[in-house]
Amino acid sequence: MKINEIMITDVIFVHEDTTIEQLLKILVNNKIGGLPVIDETDHLKGMISDGDIIRHLQPKGRTIYDMFSLVIVNEHEDFKNKLKSSIEHRAKNIMKKNIFTVHPDDDIEEVISIFSGYHFKKIPVINEHKQVIGVVSRGDIIRSISTNIIAEITD
Repeated sequence: MKINEIMITDVIFVHEDTTIEQLLKILVNNKIGGLPVIDETDHLKGMISDGDIIRHLQPKGRTIYDMFSLVIVNEHEDFKNKLKSSIEHRAKNIMKKNIFTVHPDDDIEEVISIFSGYHFKKIPVINEHKQVIGVVSRGDIIRSISTNIIAEITD
């Protein structure tokens, strides 16, 4: 089975200058957990997930630095203050840049290998010009295994 048989082609994406506020709205409105970040020519620049946003928005706890009797104390940061100061940050500042990709003609085993070795939820599918043409999620793989592959081996 090939990736193009299971990939989602109606891809929701953002650009590098998309703000965290815009990202949150897109994720919530589309009930998704991550999406590709592309440039003006649909070339993949990175991936961003709900986890990346949560980690970025995590308030800093109280930290004490002791540098040879010069003590610096960073007080605990309030979540609302962290959110207020971060809401205009851009996708390019929190996206993952070193990501795996697959091609539409790759075998399903390629994407299963990536998912099993890493904690990704989605993997972008790119064409020969490195433009995003789809995504494959862990759920897509599970659905394909359940509905197609198991039916083939049990018949």
